[in-house]
Amino acid sequence: MKATDVLVKCLENEGVEYIFGIVGSETLDLADSLSKSTKIQFINVRHEQGAAFMADVYGRTAKKPGVCFSTLGPGASNLLTGIASAQLDHSPVVALVGQAGIDRHHKESHQYVDLVKLFEPVTKWCTQIQASPTVPSAVRNAFRTAAMEKPGAAAIVLPENFSAQMIANEPLMVSPLPVTVPAMESVYAAKSLIEQHIKPFFVIGNGVVRQDAVLELLLLVEQLESPAVHSFMAKGVLPKDHPQNFYTFGFNENDLVLPGLQEADLLIVIGFDFVEKLPKDWNKKKIPVLHIDSLPAETNDYYPAEVELVGNIKQTLQLLNQTSLTQKPWEPTGNLKEVIKTAYHLNPESGNMTFTIKNMLHSIERLTNDDTIVISDVGAHKVSIARTYQPKKLNGLILSNGLASMGIAIPGAIGAKLAAPNAPVICITGDGGAMMNFSEIETAKRLGVSFIIIVLNDSMLKLEVQQMDKKFGESYGAAFTNPDFVKLAESFGIQGRRTESLVDFEDVLTEALERPNEIFLIDTVLQS
Repeated sequence: MKATDVLVKCLENEGVEYIFGIVGSETLDLADSLSKSTKIQFINVRHEQGAAFMADVYGRTAKKPGVCFSTLGPGASNLLTGIASAQLDHSPVVALVGQAGIDRHHKESHQYVDLVKLFEPVTKWCTQIQASPTVPSAVRNAFRTAAMEKPGAAAIVLPENFSAQMIANEPLMVSPLPVTVPAMESVYAAKSLIEQHIKPFFVIGNGVVRQDAVLELLLLVEQLESPAVHSFMAKGVLPKDHPQNFYTFGFNENDLVLPGLQEADLLIVIGFDFVEKLPKDWNKKKIPVLHIDSLPAETNDYYPAEVELVGNIKQTLQLLNQTSLTQKPWEPTGNLKEVIKTAYHLNPESGNMTFTIKNMLHSIERLTNDDTIVISDVGAHKVSIARTYQPKKLNGLILSNGLASMGIAIPGAIGAKLAAPNAPVICITGDGGAMMNFSEIETAKRLGVSFIIIVLNDSMLKLEVQQMDKKFGESYGAAFTNPDFVKLAESFGIQGRRTESLVDFEDVLTEALERPNEIFLIDTVLQS
């Protein structure tokens, strides 16, 4: 069979259900081979960036690599932003990228750029097929690398001249990823370190979620009774009302938990990704660190890791929990938890019906069920969501916080819905991010997937306006005009409503939730 037929068999062997992309001249054979598959659905999207975002959120939600593909040149460069976003957010993604035939690589040629060099800086692993019999090993290595902790993006570049070559190769066996645990000597060293200190403080990252270690984390936190804080992408690891939960950290401004961290004498850092916030921003006092992660610590002045437990986080915490740690209960001074709860608007104010982002988020919390997935685009609203919104389950809030890519919400909602078809999905996006990939509503409509889109309509890039106002006293270059989002929604054949009060918003959201088989857009005009 031809090489692309073997490639598709390899993808089926990896358990691929969906491939997101746009067909081009250099990927016609791959499209032809996909058309014969009974296991893989090819989803032709409206922009390659949307394809990568769909694969990213699908991969996070399904906990296996999402797959996207593009043709060469502009198709590949369009794909690049979403691939970089997946890499920095540690989402498992495999990209298949068409390329000109090898005979065109040595000279200036139409739409040719060196795609391996283009993708290498934003992937864990990137290779170009040099001989068609190597397709099975390339696919196996790409999926293995993308899924292995810490997950990320892998890319395979497919020169056109190999696509139709006849080969006899078969897919390679899919073997489980290796699981390692630290030596018991290191576990007892960690126990000793904890015992030596009076005020440990947990710093929790998304690695705990990725490695399914939440129950073990809760046991450890409750065993020590020490305060805990989590990153943006680890929201949901602790219940909202958990007594040790000091909520989210990692903000550029008004990161209120920092005084509490500075009171600690030991930071127990578990599964934290530096891409979310560098230690120099949250450990200025250079407090000793107990590092628990799948990879060794990136040590520096602000991350003095005295003991490292390197290996599978779930099994590592199981071992640590078995050492019968002594309780270390303490409270940061100044009633810090209540200060944070008030400043971050974690509880609704009785009788306050002002139509603000905080009150809107409380309405979403109250009106949605426990299975709801909220996807945040990037902008000022992402900061508010990270502070205020409390998901009811793990992966109940999905956002981009590594590359922090505007435009992820609408295509991301498609990826989430395909991975979790029975979960209500709500994407919250600013008008700037919405217009970047609004065309993917047609993709969603064609697929028959359903979700709610909340567009925050203020005709500006609000975060940039806020930053410039603070720095210069005025803003420039961040305002624009918008279409009528309700009419635009209707032109795609979906329902749209405009809301300008909290009462109206709650009525419309309730209506949208009662239509689980439809795409529903809510155009919101919030009060300042």
